Amino acid sequence: MTPEEKAVYLIQHPAVLGRALGYTDFRDDLHGVWIKKMLSAKDDITLQAHRGSFKTTCLCMVIALLMIWHGKENIIFLRKTDSDVAEVIKQVDRILNSDIIREIYNALTGGELVVNKSTNTEISLSSYEAPRGAAQLLGIGTGGSLTGKHADVVITDDIINLKDRVSRAERDHTKAIYQELQNVKNRGGRIINCGTPWHKEDAFELMPPPIKFDCYTTGLLTPGDIERLRQSMSPSLFAANYELRHIATENALFETAPIFYEGKDNPLKDGVIHVDAAYGGEDWTAVTCGKRVGDKIYMFGKMWQSHVDTVLDSILMIADKYMCAPLYCEDNADKGFLMKEVRRKRPELPVRLYHEKENKYMKISSYLRKWWSSIIWLPETDREYLAQIQDYTEDAEHDDAPDSASCIARLLDRRTVTEYKPILG
Repeated sequence: MTPEEKAVYLIQHPAVLGRALGYTDFRDDLHGVWIKKMLSAKDDITLQAHRGSFKTTCLCMVIALLMIWHGKENIIFLRKTDSDVAEVIKQVDRILNSDIIREIYNALTGGELVVNKSTNTEISLSSYEAPRGAAQLLGIGTGGSLTGKHADVVITDDIINLKDRVSRAERDHTKAIYQELQNVKNRGGRIINCGTPWHKEDAFELMPPPIKFDCYTTGLLTPGDIERLRQSMSPSLFAANYELRHIATENALFETAPIFYEGKDNPLKDGVIHVDAAYGGEDWTAVTCGKRVGDKIYMFGKMWQSHVDTVLDSILMIADKYMCAPLYCEDNADKGFLMKEVRRKRPELPVRLYHEKENKYMKISSYLRKWWSSIIWLPETDREYLAQIQDYTEDAEHDDAPDSASCIARLLDRRTVTEYKPILG
């Protein structure tokens, strides 16, 4: 392979280039994809990735490569504080001054890569054609001034943090900064956003819908790593940093993290199953399997934002997989329609229809809250299902998962499930 062929290969495979720069944990199917997406973006984009996923390191490579191959464009980079900015500027400078980057530049251009200026806030290359005297790369904290500044590429990294979660004033300030970036961005330019969500009303609601990579999907953390992290911090902090979501803290009933089953067998065998059915609109169909063993309840939960008809076959497969029966469902909404459909599709599966009389909030706050710390969740439980439980308050927009789980907890709170008398069957 000639030096030019090697240079082209490394540019086309940025994760390989990252590993050559010393970022040994870079993966082609993850970090390489992120870098390519950010480099090729023509419009504003948002990337959310969990803490420790090397998203900021990817951004440093993106900035360095943009500076080399887009010599007519200038970049403004924002982080929360000036010290945060200086950390990234220093890393970009290290990349630009690395032997491998200089070799690539020389192989493809025949020239020498020269950094003309490098400070804690600015970097410019000798090849940069400076419009209006602007620095090629300018770093600014969110407390700095953007007045009169313009850029072809604006990059934000973690401009939303814990301060935005606890302070409405900080959230409003960050939103104002992000709105100002629309004036900073030159016509035909783009904004690249990276970070993690902290609050339902934070500045992410102003950004393009994010591409999300949480701790369960990147493969960078083992289940053991995830559990240790979960136990080392508050549920809201873990949710924001690793699951890329917010959970309610005010009036929350379920503040402690869910506990997950570590065995290999099926602890739900001969348990029961409950369906909270949706019949349209924005409601979710939730299914919960549960079995009580002494002072513990083993549970599995899954939900779909779909009419129950469209997911009934999946529900029946869950009943078979975990060997749970009977299937409980209420008659309040459908007058027994679901029970009839289950019996038509699976006549051998016993169904128990009941009429719900108990106030939903009282049921959830009594039974599910009582058992919450004693529930062992199967690890394949839907994260959206658990998130809906942890987000639950009396005023929650959605309550299908906690409602279904509380019905299982109520069933198993009694000595035998037969004491939970069905009205039919």
